[in-house]
Amino acid sequence: MKGTPIFFYIFVMWLLIIAGGGLLVSIIAPISINGFGKLDHLIDSIVKAGIAMMLVVLWILILSKIKNWIFHKQISH
Repeated sequence: MKGTPIFFYIFVMWLLIIAGGGLLVSIIAPISINGFGKLDHLIDSIVKAGIAMMLVVLWILILSKIKNWIFHKQISH
């Protein structure tokens, strides 16, 4: 079962990619910000980009925690 942790890591990575893409397309993309006149599109894009960047940072933190768990597990054996 030496290769199992790496498969788990790859599975979680793909799960995050698919779930994140679905989240961005189905929930974040339809959001529309109004009330700023000519700046509506700019503010709308900035908010969506900010949300996407926060999700990327969250994914990196999650994958980093899993990677550290895998390496600690392998070192302890």
